[in-house]
Amino acid sequence: MFKKAVAETVAVAAVLLCAGTVFAKPNTAADAVKQQIFVAPVAGLSPDFMRGADVSMLGEIEKNGGKFYNAQGKEDDLFNILRENGVNWIRLRLWNNPVNERDVYANGKVLSRKGEPFGGGNNDLELDIKLAQRAKKAGMKVLLDFHYSDSWADPSKQKTPAAWKDMGDKQLNKAVEEFTEDCIKKMDKAGTRPDMVQIGNELNGGMMWPLGKTWKGKTDQNVGGMDGFIRLLKSASKGVRKAQGRGEKIKIVIHLANGGDNNLYTQMFDPIVAAHVDFDVIGLSFYPYWHGPLADLKNNMTLCGKKYGKEMIVAETAYAFTEDDGDGMGNAFIVYSDDENGYIPSVQGQATEVRDIIDTVSHVNGGVGIFYWEPDWIPVKGAGWRTGEGNNWENQAMFDFTGHALPSLAVFNLVYGKGAVTNWAGGSAGTAKSFAPYSAEKVEVKTMPGQAPNLPEKIKVIYENDAEHPGEIIWDKHDWAAEKKEGIVKIAGTVKGTSFKVNADVTISNQVNLVTDSSWESGKLGDWVLNGPANACFVENNKSNAHTGKWSYKYWFDSGFKSILSRTLKGIPNGTYTYTLWAMGGGGEKSIKIFATNFDGTKNQQTADVKNTGWKNWKQYTVENISVTNNQVTIGIYLDTNAGNWGNFDDAELYLEKK
Repeated sequence: MFKKAVAETVAVAAVLLCAGTVFAKPNTAADAVKQQIFVAPVAGLSPDFMRGADVSMLGEIEKNGGKFYNAQGKEDDLFNILRENGVNWIRLRLWNNPVNERDVYANGKVLSRKGEPFGGGNNDLELDIKLAQRAKKAGMKVLLDFHYSDSWADPSKQKTPAAWKDMGDKQLNKAVEEFTEDCIKKMDKAGTRPDMVQIGNELNGGMMWPLGKTWKGKTDQNVGGMDGFIRLLKSASKGVRKAQGRGEKIKIVIHLANGGDNNLYTQMFDPIVAAHVDFDVIGLSFYPYWHGPLADLKNNMTLCGKKYGKEMIVAETAYAFTEDDGDGMGNAFIVYSDDENGYIPSVQGQATEVRDIIDTVSHVNGGVGIFYWEPDWIPVKGAGWRTGEGNNWENQAMFDFTGHALPSLAVFNLVYGKGAVTNWAGGSAGTAKSFAPYSAEKVEVKTMPGQAPNLPEKIKVIYENDAEHPGEIIWDKHDWAAEKKEGIVKIAGTVKGTSFKVNADVTISNQVNLVTDSSWESGKLGDWVLNGPANACFVENNKSNAHTGKWSYKYWFDSGFKSILSRTLKGIPNGTYTYTLWAMGGGGEKSIKIFATNFDGTKNQQTADVKNTGWKNWKQYTVENISVTNNQVTIGIYLDTNAGNWGNFDDAELYLEKK
């Protein structure tokens, strides 16, 4: 017994968004230098646009035997190779004293001893001056990136240098000012006066914790808060200006990560600007596979430009030219970009990502440049994240694993329509104005017999520049009412505006998922009803925590709670149903159950226990043999948690079992 509403509910699509598994293939590292790529020039690009590269690892790479080769296959100085390919700025990070505070262990073995070099480039002032001298000799400008730490500073850690860790507020601010001034003056004396200076690195939560920490965690007793952070920024800025003297102005950058998150930038820069901190440039990190679509970057930069009136740079970006691993450590690059837009991890995809970042930044008022993060970081033993570790960034370098320049490095010239390259291995890089589709994602949908499937209006299409974008599909006409038997029907379509054909497999079956928006991709609970704390149970936009897509149903709270999330489906045909749900989480809850009830006019309930065993340890849980006799059923999730428990649910299904 089907009503019109039921028919609309069950004619649902289950499109498989399996980017990278069915169409374009990533390059192998061995073949990367042989690739033939094309780049679309960027209209109206200023000749002064910053086309930068952070090569802070270079000293350690060269010390451990790493070498670089130009397009002719000849060994050359890295700075010459970069300059020839259009790079005009160099970024160098600066650590206070990059040595170990204590012995470092991994898997029960000593990686390095207390007092030994930290690794990760070991970028003290002496090394940076040497690198900056080579950059200046090559005709490049220099951005000096103060981390104000003895090692990596980023949103997850902003560790005060060991020499300053016991200082009070006034003493620390004085140390910051004097250190900043002294470093710049020494660089100036060495003929390497920085043209731009970052006062801190990826300062999402402040710097030099705890006195410069803007938020308070569970174990924090005293943090400086936003006021403490701003005092440190002012001290750093004052140090720059004192070193600058009457010479040419040194631009000051304040840098955050998550370049597409306008809420973060407003939260941080509103008080910074209100406090009259002296700075010139907003720096943003933007890695599309971590930080979302380019539309978010453009939106954030546009809003920041209007609100704060500052120049803006993407201080860090990168993309993979291969998925291969060069040193057995694994890769930081794990997923493609967002579910609609992205790039194939290929030499062409890498070049297109850089080109698109340049295009986006240059067309925002105030956008003046980008910096590619560590294009030089090839796999060389001894040049890892820290002493004794490997490198999981080598597949995002712009040189292959043997140090040969990739065709994608020419992108910094090609954005101007010049600098075409043919290399020693037969690889090449040139320009092109447009790119046709050459592949598309696999489409698989389900529908009931006699019902038209809900074919997607748009699917992800791969273009010749290895960019992935939604393409509008015009599907061929078909008499679905005549399809009464179960089976698979193939249907073709065309990408609008092209002659490129796509295909869909339509499975006609009585076993169709009745749960619409089964993966919460709408970003809302929708028809689900929550009985419990909304601050502990919510839909989360985080691809890393989702089974499919980007969204999932998330739970977490710092104290224990109980909740029920339920959804009632009415007007369904009587019969025997199965309810399934995917789950993962940290474990340790008092109880987690998925359940089905209200299916036979009584309070009968059928359940399945859920046991989470760790992050990304996804398991599917099932409630079977749900005998619906009153044309409805309520499905749901029951939680009884302890403090700090967390987990995610995704891909709910309810379908009629075969008779």
